[in-house]
Amino acid sequence: MSWNLKGGVAVVTGAASGIGRALAGRLAHEKMSLALADVEEHGLSETAREVEERFGQKNISISTHVVNVADAAGMEAFTSDVVERHGRVTLLINNAGVALHGNFEEISRADFEWLMGINFWGVVHGVGNFLPVLRRQPRAHIVNVSSIFGLISPAGQSAYCASKFAVRGFTEALLHELAGSNVGVSCVHPGGIRTSIARNARVGAGVHPTVRQFNLARFDRRAILPAEEAADRIVRGVKRNEPRILIGDDAIRIDRLQRLLPVSYWKVLLKQYEKETTELRKSGAVEA
Repeated sequence: MSWNLKGGVAVVTGAASGIGRALAGRLAHEKMSLALADVEEHGLSETAREVEERFGQKNISISTHVVNVADAAGMEAFTSDVVERHGRVTLLINNAGVALHGNFEEISRADFEWLMGINFWGVVHGVGNFLPVLRRQPRAHIVNVSSIFGLISPAGQSAYCASKFAVRGFTEALLHELAGSNVGVSCVHPGGIRTSIARNARVGAGVHPTVRQFNLARFDRRAILPAEEAADRIVRGVKRNEPRILIGDDAIRIDRLQRLLPVSYWKVLLKQYEKETTELRKSGAVEA
């Protein structure tokens, strides 16, 4: 049976832009109150303003919280603030995430730890703090956002893949631990979504500028699905209590490829990468 989200309270991290901002609008449409979090205060305020302009605050309440999800103490204070302002939480969406360009030998240990702090520990902090709050509700749900790079591991994405595989493993274990309880669990694997994550990514000190240029050009070419469609798919998955939510045709294809060729999928993908590189050079999108 589909879950009626109306009247609930949703916590969304990474709400200043991209999928997080789109989720804020989509959940407000469902008449959920919102606790929106991000480290970027200006973008967070813009998200809240857009939601208020579209939906008003007659039937829902909206709060914004400037917090770094990697900060354990900050996340604990954030949880207390949300409970104080909203009284309860019925939906937790751990969406905050960052990216890092470079092969393992090109990135620093500090950059690796920075990414893991946000992409993985941010999810753990979110679940650890809000799960006791969610358990007090008749029905509640946790959504952790992984990636298609939580299904496969392409070259040049060692840190990002490590974090997103960790999110996937943590979420699947959590799903099994909470089976039969009042708290549902979903792991989200988006494909190419039109967001700013690649352009805002850190670049390893050893990465050649041309490599970053190629990565951005590839991302622009593949990131065709609007964030609003991704948000729609996530909300639909939550309502249906889906344990795994694949977003986009590319995510579905990648999932099938990994199942078919669990060890050798990279041979197939590498040929596609090489073909794409040639096409990008011919088009002038990157330097030859």
